[in-house]
Amino acid sequence: MRLILLGPPGAGKGTQAQRLVAKHGIVQLSTGEMLRAAAAAGTPVGNRAKAIMDRGELVPDDVMVQIIADRTAQPDSARGFILDGFPRTVAQAEALDALLEKMRQSLDSVIEIKVEDALLVERIAGRAKETGGARADDNADTLRKRLSVYWAQTKPVADYYARKGMLKVIDGVGSVEEVAARIEDLLSAVTEA
Repeated sequence: MRLILLGPPGAGKGTQAQRLVAKHGIVQLSTGEMLRAAAAAGTPVGNRAKAIMDRGELVPDDVMVQIIADRTAQPDSARGFILDGFPRTVAQAEALDALLEKMRQSLDSVIEIKVEDALLVERIAGRAKETGGARADDNADTLRKRLSVYWAQTKPVADYYARKGMLKVIDGVGSVEEVAARIEDLLSAVTEA
């Protein structure tokens, strides 16, 4: 099972990804973790990524795609994976499609978790109170900026997959268990098709 979870910050992607990992024995591939691991491993692409990050620049798509290619070729990815933080742009989605085609693989599903912006701001404010503001990004102003970036850059990725007939949208409002059940229902329908 190869999945992409999309949705705005605070929609619950990380929580749902962890549940899917535990239930299906697949791995969650976080771009941040992959970049750090590649840099630490000292691979040629890792060294290139490290030099770029050390300059405070964004890692270009071709380097990210190569890191994803290297990571998905590892044995623990054989049962499948959830991409977390990639693709963030349509160009990255197109590059991912080309990579998967080259590997003779395909995505099983692209799931967008939908939650209204006003509710996301409430969620983040609640999370900040619960954790005592432990996360630097747990405040309304930062969330509004992140939402603006999401709608400008990442939402077109959902539209790209919708045009390809791959996007499945679920309601992200409800308990963790309710949202998880919606995702499982969707995945059951995809695997039975």
